[in-house]
Amino acid sequence: MEGMERREKIIELLKNRKEPISGTDLSKKLGVSRQVIVQDIALLRAVNKNILSTTKGYMIYLQDKRKVNRCFLVKHTTEQIEDELCMIVDNGGKVLNVIVAHDIYGEIAADLIIQNRQDVYDFMEKVRNKKTVPLKELTDGVHLHTIEADSEEILDNIEHALRVKKYLVE
Repeated sequence: MEGMERREKIIELLKNRKEPISGTDLSKKLGVSRQVIVQDIALLRAVNKNILSTTKGYMIYLQDKRKVNRCFLVKHTTEQIEDELCMIVDNGGKVLNVIVAHDIYGEIAADLIIQNRQDVYDFMEKVRNKKTVPLKELTDGVHLHTIEADSEEILDNIEHALRVKKYLVE
């Protein structure tokens, strides 16, 4: 299978799934190494294919025109990550990403796509079991989340809840 044909197949596989698919699973389905998949994904992202790389794998994410989103600047401890994320999803929000503004490297962003408590628990399991630190540790706990919701009212409720918990940077 040639590169162009393989990349078209990757797009097809991603479009036909609601859940992320890992690079390992893609490599098995397409009979190539995981590194080839990583390179193909990079090439597809370079031509703006809306491919996200989440902690669970790759997915195509298209913004639902009926949804709204807002960025929130927050600060909290590592121990408070689960509380923050559960509070957001319990109020009807979907955490699209985490962004930090690093003094040397500039803006660093990672796609999360956390939309329910199970996603929160899965993410927290990775935080606890990996030998790395959350991005917020690079900036003294200060970071941004882009939150998607069905309405501005839901985003207002999330903002209020973040403020009450003193996670919101004013």
